[in-house]
Amino acid sequence: MRTQVAIIGAGPAGLLLAHLLYKAGVECVILERRDRAYVESRIRAGILEQVTVDLLRQVGVHERMDREGLPHDGFALSTDGDNTRIDMKALTGKSVMVYGQTEVTRDLIDAAIHRDIPLLFEAQDVALHDITSARPRVTFRHDGVDRVLECDFIAGCDGFHGVARASIPADVLRTFERVYPFGWLGVLADVPPCDHELIYASHERGFALASMRSNTRSRYYVQVANTEKVEDWSDERFWDELCLRLGNEVAPRVTRGPSIEKSIAPLRSFVAEPMRHGNLFLAGDAAHIVPPTGAKGLNLAATDVAYLADGLADHYRGNQAGIDAYSARALARVWKAERFSWWFTSLMHRFPETDAFGRRMQIAELNYLRGSHAAQQSLAENYVGLPLH
Repeated sequence: MRTQVAIIGAGPAGLLLAHLLYKAGVECVILERRDRAYVESRIRAGILEQVTVDLLRQVGVHERMDREGLPHDGFALSTDGDNTRIDMKALTGKSVMVYGQTEVTRDLIDAAIHRDIPLLFEAQDVALHDITSARPRVTFRHDGVDRVLECDFIAGCDGFHGVARASIPADVLRTFERVYPFGWLGVLADVPPCDHELIYASHERGFALASMRSNTRSRYYVQVANTEKVEDWSDERFWDELCLRLGNEVAPRVTRGPSIEKSIAPLRSFVAEPMRHGNLFLAGDAAHIVPPTGAKGLNLAATDVAYLADGLADHYRGNQAGIDAYSARALARVWKAERFSWWFTSLMHRFPETDAFGRRMQIAELNYLRGSHAAQQSLAENYVGLPLH
């Protein structure tokens, strides 16, 4: 097989890159080790920055998002039950869109099939070869047949545990990591959300988040220690703890119901540098992880591939500047998002070392945010997403 760009991974990063390349007239093939049903069922984030929304509209994969997504102009910060609304629209002129990553993935897969973009699910034993040469190759096994995909470039969009980053020599790659001593216990339930906007709660007992996927499906989280196990949390225990942390004003509006999905997601900050080695480019979770507090994971992946698609399209027009600048350009944005996500996580969560003084400092900073237009504007500017260019 022969193509211009081999894309490893059919998550949102790889799929969006494929559509951006398709629009630019650049050939690609997507290899995904999981089956389609698995890829389309992964429960992930649900907040899309304006930049991500614009990119989906740019590639023409936006009709269902525009029809079913929920535009949000603000969100609430809760301090031990005392709520303050952050009006993102008034502060920045921008909004975000609540539309689940699962739905984005389904839309991108459907559009790829409709456009005849080659997409091979259940590609096993994927390995990258000659990535520093002018003719890199990808070997894999599909439908019981060993295959070779020759290409000009490889885009590693295969996540934190994928083969792409692991193919870069250890003496080339530098990694930075912060593992947090807690996770998010998340529950998905077919109940109406307790509010029309998200609520981020900082409570003496820990963080909580009231979110949603639609007007009839809610997504809630509570901070738990890394030692906790999902099976120890009955639905009743979860709802009780959530309502306690959201406070007396919000708790009566919480509609309880059976969970249709329950899991604990660990939190970490991670960055790999550089995001290019030879003709291999990393994008999305293959290069960086952010704690979900800032809602940046999917959105960073989208901006990575926007930069990469621009660079690759320029290459085929005879201009190398875009691909040469890709790593530095992407990392500049990544580190700003890492900073915001780290700061927001530190502000809203209870750490094991948080003593009475530390808790007072969190409350003082939250109170400062409540009363400062400048502080709210900085928070809103980072939350809605920094400009792409």
